[in-house]
Amino acid sequence: MSAPTTTERMTRLLSLVPYLTARPEGVPLAEVARDFGVPERQLRRDMELLWMCGLPGYGPGDLIDLAFEGDRVRVTFTAGMVRPLRLTTDEAVALVVALRTLLELPGLAEREAVSRALAKVSAAAGHAGERVTPVALSVDAQEQALAVVREGLERKRALHLHYYVPTRDERTERTVDPLRLLLVDGRWYLEAWSREVGGVRLFRLDRIDDVEVLDEPSAPPPGVPLRDVDAGLYQPEPGSPVVRLRLARTARWVAEYYPVEDVREVQDPPGGLAVALRTADVAWARRLVASLGGAATVDEPAELAAAVAADARAALRRYAAEGQLPSSSGD
Repeated sequence: MSAPTTTERMTRLLSLVPYLTARPEGVPLAEVARDFGVPERQLRRDMELLWMCGLPGYGPGDLIDLAFEGDRVRVTFTAGMVRPLRLTTDEAVALVVALRTLLELPGLAEREAVSRALAKVSAAAGHAGERVTPVALSVDAQEQALAVVREGLERKRALHLHYYVPTRDERTERTVDPLRLLLVDGRWYLEAWSREVGGVRLFRLDRIDDVEVLDEPSAPPPGVPLRDVDAGLYQPEPGSPVVRLRLARTARWVAEYYPVEDVREVQDPPGGLAVALRTADVAWARRLVASLGGAATVDEPAELAAAVAADARAALRRYAAEGQLPSSSGD
């Protein structure tokens, strides 16, 4: 989990008290943590901070008070913090755009719930929300792929894909049984049962070179579990190797961009972070470190550190052979 920013934490603290006040019977800590998208450990630290907040005087009867009963928590004194945060116009319009685009998805299971949410957010956006239309996110080849995939979903037909796999830098052919379309962070994904690997896979539409609707019906195995995208698109297996990196200040974005299991501030390098992440593809981690151009150091595993060092030495030799390195003679 990446380190929370001050703004993120302040927003969460301002929302926690109204959230708990609306549930006077108490809420399981695990449920609160899930709703706010933070680990329970972070949630407990937030609540410890709330105990020190309140009205001027800052004595008994002035500070926010919480009660813990088993695994549940409830607020017993709000110190006046009872009004939930309101969406700004920009935030409301952004949600309207996302919800209206979501309603365009074929086979959307929670269409009624999305429509109700859209009505509420549109009311909050006021006149600004009335001029919003679904975002046109696909262009050219991606737009064509999106149309073909939608046709396959609507007709319940299998698809044949020509797909680029960036981690192996190769193009593959797949026959898949489409399950649903996903729009995540402005990108379209096809979730489908891949017959070649015998499992559910995600295919980014802008990496599909060609797609064809087959005459045969789509026939994924019954009861195939769909990915919980609330936990992020990238979800490595629990048994995947742990990679520990030390990031310079300029590479701190890695902890925000990729799902990390552990993150802590370090003094070496100054302003840096130590992070741990899991990946079954160590070659991907090798390329990531190389792309950071010296702003990342591998602590573990040792074989990855050795491979990165070998890559760096080989690159230096190539530059030296091409005469691109400065002379070491002091001239």
